Amino acid sequence: MNRYPLWKYILIALVLLFGALYTLPNLFGESPALQVTSGKATVKVTSEVVGQVTQALQKGGMTSDSVSFETVGTQGAVRVRFNDINAQFKAKSLLEKELNAADPSDPVYLVAFNLLPNTPAWLQAIHAFPMNKGLDLRGGVHFLMQVDTRALLNKRMQAVQGTTRTLLRDKNVRHAGISRAGDTVEILFRDAATRTAAREVLVSQLPDLLIADAPGDGSDLKLVASLRPEALKATQEDGVKQNITTLSKRVNELGVSEPLIQRQGADRIVVEMPGVQDVSRAKDIIGKTATLEVRMVDETVSRGTELTATIPFGSELFKVGRGAPVVLYKEPVLTGDYIAGATASYDQNQQPSVSIDLSGDGGRKMRDATRARIGKGMAFVMFEKNKGEVLTVANIREEFGSRFQITGMGSAEASNDLALLLRAGSLAAPMDIIEERTIGPQLGAENIAKGFNSTLYGFTAIAIFMIVYYQLFGMFSVVSLAVNLLLLIATLSTIQATLTLPGIAAIAFTLGMAIDANVLINERIREELRNGASAQAAIATGFDRAWATILDSNVTTLIAGLALLIFGSGAIRGFAVVHCLGILTSIFSSVFFSRGIANLWYGRKKKLTGLSIGQIWKPAAQPAPGKV
Repeated sequence: MNRYPLWKYILIALVLLFGALYTLPNLFGESPALQVTSGKATVKVTSEVVGQVTQALQKGGMTSDSVSFETVGTQGAVRVRFNDINAQFKAKSLLEKELNAADPSDPVYLVAFNLLPNTPAWLQAIHAFPMNKGLDLRGGVHFLMQVDTRALLNKRMQAVQGTTRTLLRDKNVRHAGISRAGDTVEILFRDAATRTAAREVLVSQLPDLLIADAPGDGSDLKLVASLRPEALKATQEDGVKQNITTLSKRVNELGVSEPLIQRQGADRIVVEMPGVQDVSRAKDIIGKTATLEVRMVDETVSRGTELTATIPFGSELFKVGRGAPVVLYKEPVLTGDYIAGATASYDQNQQPSVSIDLSGDGGRKMRDATRARIGKGMAFVMFEKNKGEVLTVANIREEFGSRFQITGMGSAEASNDLALLLRAGSLAAPMDIIEERTIGPQLGAENIAKGFNSTLYGFTAIAIFMIVYYQLFGMFSVVSLAVNLLLLIATLSTIQATLTLPGIAAIAFTLGMAIDANVLINERIREELRNGASAQAAIATGFDRAWATILDSNVTTLIAGLALLIFGSGAIRGFAVVHCLGILTSIFSSVFFSRGIANLWYGRKKKLTGLSIGQIWKPAAQPAPGKV
């Protein structure tokens, strides 16, 4: 009656093994380390940088515990582990000097302080890593920023207005005026035939627009152009993504090892920088501007001789970037203000390329500049802090207008990167800081200690109560509760969740809720014993009949947790993730695992005289009818 088949015990053993292995990395602590990342948009950190770092350390007479290459997000990074903080600080100065020896004022590589887990290699081989600590546990700066989506729309409609004027002029379609009216562009015409011709041009060239006829003033006719809903949504999405990309590049300058920059809602961005305490400098870096310029290549300097040739007056040598070194004219053809959009695409040969849309004035400037320079070179240069970096050098194959492609990108990844960089020279739209928090490292350490102690004391209090009140079955409940905690931490570590104070609160809250299931089971077994059932029958019936109630209560609680997860944000979502996972692990531990222990202890005994489940209260005997 109360015996599990062998496969169930094997399943329990495997689950316990999983819990132990993936919880274990959280017990090994962390070592001081350095993280080397790229300081240039066009320079990627590869495994070859490991050798440069190793040579630099050997040159300085320093040793490290390990030097490894890892992928951090979409970028590569080299991580160097040390055995003490003094070596970490000395190595940082050494690596910054050696890796950027060419121009220390314009670093190619950024070196940031970091902490790496001391997880043994055999655990890392099975992808067992500790949970990440949130900002409230490590200390640092938190910003919640709101993107001005209205400015995004205004910028896009200005580009539409300019592009419309250029297209109609190129097609010799005469109009009586083009003007902005809110979120639309209005074009006036003298006759219906001209309006029809203009509509055909705009529909064929600008598929993102909705073109509608409208009556004009007096005898004029009018076309009203507005963005399609999907194009409007894409404009806002691209703007927020561009701001995120730009912020990511700028935060790297602060030397933050593992910044968190992510979207929150439709138009908000969360920026968390662990270890940063200088709020004013962080604001300055985040809010700075960058410019993009399109320049022509000075063909009087032969390619390959730029570093030794005499630079002509009016030209400038660029040593950093794709296609560098290259000599470019100082006078730009146009700036990034004229670029309305840049997207990764494919050319007529289905090879990766970048499609660029310019505003009306930008198209005219580009046309004038490229008409007489077919076959020559053109470069896109990004300037930050008055230092230029070449994004790409392209050959002009034909006259460019408001829309053109840069081909020969080589790979889809390269075209995606360039499109992002062309858009991310500056913020797509202004942002306002609507929330700001600074947390010191000492406060973070105190938060960890308090969170750990609150969970420990809560678990201890529950354990004492259950053992005193339910005796041996209370011990079964405490063991299942410990398994629940083990599985919850293992699951959070497996998915590499970030542990925050709300997450610690959710763990403590989960322990208090999980024990409810064991209380229901124990009370149900007591009730069966009071009703005269045998010990074996009471165990079986108690677990079976309590299961429906446990399932109902956990499902309703899970629904509430999912609502928090879907509609909440920030700390609320962090709480909801731990809460929902805790419900799932508690169902397994409180029902499946605790019954396994009871079956293992009592199931092998054919005759039981009683159960160690605390005092069994029986109702007083009722007097016979008619007697007092």
